[in-house]
Amino acid sequence: MDLIPAPSRAVRRPDEDFPLGAATTLTAPPALADAERWLRATLSAATGLPLGPGRPGTGVELVLDDALAAEAYRITVRPGHALLAAGGPAGALWAAQTLRQLLGPDAYRRSPLRREGWVLPGADIEDAPRFGWRGALLDVARHFLPKADVLRFVDLLAAHKLNVLHLHLTDDQGWRVEIKRYPRLTAHGAWRERSMVGYRSGQRRDDRPHGGYYTQDDLREIVAYAAARGVTVVPEIDLPGHAQAAVAAYPELGNTDVVDTAALGVWTDWGVSHHVLNASEETLRFFEGVLEEVLELFPSEFVHLGGDECPKEQWKDSAAAQARIRELGLANEDELQSHVIRHFDRWLAERGRRLIGWDEILEGGLAPGAAVSSWRGFGGGIAAAKAGHDVVMCPEQHVYFDHRQADGPDEPIPVGFVRTLEDVYRFEPVPEQLDEVAARRVIGTQANLWSEFMDSARDIDYRAFPRLVAFAEVAWSELPAEPAARDFAGFEQRLSTHLRALDALGVEYRPADGPLPWQRRPGVAGRPIEGPPPVR
Repeated sequence: MDLIPAPSRAVRRPDEDFPLGAATTLTAPPALADAERWLRATLSAATGLPLGPGRPGTGVELVLDDALAAEAYRITVRPGHALLAAGGPAGALWAAQTLRQLLGPDAYRRSPLRREGWVLPGADIEDAPRFGWRGALLDVARHFLPKADVLRFVDLLAAHKLNVLHLHLTDDQGWRVEIKRYPRLTAHGAWRERSMVGYRSGQRRDDRPHGGYYTQDDLREIVAYAAARGVTVVPEIDLPGHAQAAVAAYPELGNTDVVDTAALGVWTDWGVSHHVLNASEETLRFFEGVLEEVLELFPSEFVHLGGDECPKEQWKDSAAAQARIRELGLANEDELQSHVIRHFDRWLAERGRRLIGWDEILEGGLAPGAAVSSWRGFGGGIAAAKAGHDVVMCPEQHVYFDHRQADGPDEPIPVGFVRTLEDVYRFEPVPEQLDEVAARRVIGTQANLWSEFMDSARDIDYRAFPRLVAFAEVAWSELPAEPAARDFAGFEQRLSTHLRALDALGVEYRPADGPLPWQRRPGVAGRPIEGPPPVR
């Protein structure tokens, strides 16, 4: 049983196999309706078997077990009966994903290649995740990803028992969420004239207009689709930096006394724009209005507000910003940024939500409920955990999957650090500097896919897979804390089977021996890439 992520316990019972057939049934209590619905739809499509309702004790049966944690499950396969016991709806969905794996790679297809010979191997499996937050960031601001591709990505997360989709919706290069009270955010802010071909290469652009956005109904659909598969969508609205698209749409949000924001367009460069929000009360009210609509769309406990990489040059030159600093009794521009973050920290807390932001938000102090995404290495996460804040570990040196997977000349995007499949498998999210109490503040880990150089689902497949498979095992399984002690060879053996499932799903992952011809440099669109790695 080449299961990925590796379960806590799995025992193969070769004399206890359960052949499936036209009479095999599927039953579940109402509380597990999502898992039942998903499992019937998925397996019926792949096998051609109807899997109609049956009676307890026969066929495939989902049940609740209050002795199990919410995401934990237990599978017992015997002749004529496969019992999937779960501590809650999430655990039932993960049990259903494991059951699909037990049937082999053909169970990942959308239409049957055969209608006979489907066998569940006799087995006893017990499983539960290590971390509650097992996430992946998808940057749809730099390059817009159509809704259908986002839904497909959700399916791929769920197939690997990853349960958080961090959706990076706004940045200097585009605004992707419809806000009804501020229609210019998408009418103007969702579109840029062209994109950079390389990085910080002012002479080389593709001259193709780029843009797009999700309507509110699109986002409701994405959120509901993800929830039915055990995935929570966490939105990110970046502020006060990474905000040029918003300023281009509504010039009054910018620092109008130092720059003609009325002439500003959505940024066509990569990197970090100097056009940041002003910190006036009117701008705070504007983004309260934005967030009111965001909260209605996204029921997630956490809302990500960025809070990183905010250049201070315009604030230093702005008489209005300096007056605001004096009015608030602040020491400098750094404290002005912290004031903005603290304001929305309180605002979200008053509405029963929690702020999460990149580790720069620590610099001004946080409310007790705020959490930190540690991206600049482990330092921010260590400081946050020791200060009593929850932490999601996503250090760029380890889990930025837009970074290249090898150093060869054929790699399509020579960006950032080289991080191989084995490097990812040996990533340990909990730093040894944390004591037992602080270590419990590491609520999870996340891989990030920044899209400056990913303009299609095919690009995302290549960067994410199979590294995301290794990451999923790191996030889910109880691996040895010492990275060198991990059985990478055993993982590779299981991965060889799992790659056939990715093939069935149509995932265009990077092969172990290097990119396929279409994946090679200069890239899918034939665009040469050059220059140093981008920042966050």
